Amino acid sequence: MTWLVWVLGAVVIAAAGFGVVALPRLRELDLRRRTAWSAARAAIDSASVSRDAAAAPLPEAEQLLTRAEALAGAHGGERAAHTAEEHARRADALWRAAARG
Repeated sequence: MTWLVWVLGAVVIAAAGFGVVALPRLRELDLRRRTAWSAARAAIDSASVSRDAAAAPLPEAEQLLTRAEALAGAHGGERAAHTAEEHARRADALWRAAARG
């Protein structure tokens, strides 16, 4: 009977150790993902403003912004957020270059 107490104690200690290691890591990953999506949304908003201010339509920039918005709608991970941000920034740069002439 005492061996059962020892086994349960070992399981509790192992679970506590796992929790001590895993919880901060999971929080960090969640923070990185949320930060990446915040940057992606800001880039999409900036590209949308540039699109609205553009005098003529640019199909390539429209396609890039559409891809960025689709990725944002899918709510993927950190890599998807970085890809969406890159697409939006490229679209914004195209519209800004067209506005400069």
